[in-house]
Amino acid sequence: MKPAQQNQRVIAEETGATQRRLKLYAYLDARDYQRTYLAIMRLFTSTLLADLSAGEVAAALAAAERDGAIDMGESRIENVIARLKQLVEWGNLVQGRREVVAASIAEFQHGSVRYQVSKLAVRVQRDVDELLRVPEGAREVSRELLPAIERGVGQLERSLAEAVVADTTDPAGAAARRAREVLAEQVTTLFLQHAELAATVRDFYAYLGHVVTRNHLAPEELSGFRNLLVEYIQMVVEDVLRHTPTIAERLAGRFGSARPELLRLLGTGPAGPAGRGGLGGDPDAEVERARGRTWDDWQELTDWFVDRPGRPSQVTALREATAKAIGSLLASVKRATSGAGPLPGRRAELLKLAGWFDQAGPRQCHELYAAAFALHSARHVLPAPEHDGDDERTPWRDGPVRDVTVSVRSRGDRGARGRTSRITRDPITEQSLLAEAREAAERRGTAIAELTAAAGDLSGVRLSGEALGVLCELLTMAMAQRERAVDTGSAADPVHGLRVTVSHRPGHTTRIASAGGALTLRDTALELSGGKTTGGAAR
Repeated sequence: MKPAQQNQRVIAEETGATQRRLKLYAYLDARDYQRTYLAIMRLFTSTLLADLSAGEVAAALAAAERDGAIDMGESRIENVIARLKQLVEWGNLVQGRREVVAASIAEFQHGSVRYQVSKLAVRVQRDVDELLRVPEGAREVSRELLPAIERGVGQLERSLAEAVVADTTDPAGAAARRAREVLAEQVTTLFLQHAELAATVRDFYAYLGHVVTRNHLAPEELSGFRNLLVEYIQMVVEDVLRHTPTIAERLAGRFGSARPELLRLLGTGPAGPAGRGGLGGDPDAEVERARGRTWDDWQELTDWFVDRPGRPSQVTALREATAKAIGSLLASVKRATSGAGPLPGRRAELLKLAGWFDQAGPRQCHELYAAAFALHSARHVLPAPEHDGDDERTPWRDGPVRDVTVSVRSRGDRGARGRTSRITRDPITEQSLLAEAREAAERRGTAIAELTAAAGDLSGVRLSGEALGVLCELLTMAMAQRERAVDTGSAADPVHGLRVTVSHRPGHTTRIASAGGALTLRDTALELSGGKTTGGAAR
């Protein structure tokens, strides 16, 4: 198989695997039987090693049907079987069989086919239930985890030193085994604490980002946002400044150099998991191990606290987001409390207009809409927009929400105000882009040099992928010139001077081999001239 075909096959397999995993979420968007699917998945994920038949599922759904949790008739056995089969097709459930004692063929069919939930489906349903329980307000940041993480990294350093000594003295002894167990406990605890801290920080700043985009605050919201601004954010920042430098120093310093030894003692180094209390078994089996057992886990933890060239840490991003949020919140509170400005806000008028819409009938709503927004029928010059609701019976308050821009809310017009924002200088991004440009120039120079060296005998060499790409680029421009000149055409690289000349020659075939495949030109002659013999970076 050619390399290009092999790459396409790998990409197709990865795409298929991704699509199969995304199908696990299909039951959440099933509009007709969504509540039934949710009840079935909650039934399978409520107990460990659930193994249920269609009859047992139907009995459980009957209770939910009496409580009004699902629609009437969904507990009928034929409907339950259809829903279970659909979940199997999506990959949420898997089928199995076992021996049963049945009085009829129907009872055998209903009782012998068993259903179990798949591993990934358990995660999907767990995330769904957690999402439905999450309130809309801010999530408190687990600030107490920062000193716990700081202490955990220090304890881990001491435990690692003790485990190394015990493993060197008597690797198979009880002391070494106990030292490895303590080490594993501390690693698991550290990563659980960090995962909870990172999750609460992400959720809190996601809520904060929603708050800072609001331009009009109700009076009852002001006190809460003042507390959020003055007290809570300040406490979070103080804790970050107090504890993260020590954590970053330990992760990037002494502890960072001892990471290979730590992974070896945890059973994920060169010795592997065998005999270290791991899951063992088939080495080719995909096993999802606890966090902290791979190099990538520790690198991710280190990157959360430690800056790298061109990649700031999450702690740095947290500080920048805090400074930006404080400025935006101060502006929002000042705008809401000052009562000054060239033009008053139009929030009250918009709320009054919404009340009129709520009290009006269908005919009055159309007249009110035309009068309020000057959208009379005689002024329409475009076709009417599509209906934005599910059907004509959907009330306007239940339909999709339309965003109203700040200028319309505040001034009643869409005109731009103020000066254009300053362009901030970002030296890290600038150096990164320059490095990418230099690398691209070097690759192109090397490709031009390869084409120049092969100019005498293109059919006798095997070009690299970069060289073939440059040749195809120049060939395309030369073919465009050939269409005007009819017989021949040429194009040259403006920097390196390599010229490609293509001409029509009946019966002549030009074949160019490369790492990515072969290029065949029939009834065409190709000539290369000029160019530099060595590649280099453009200055």
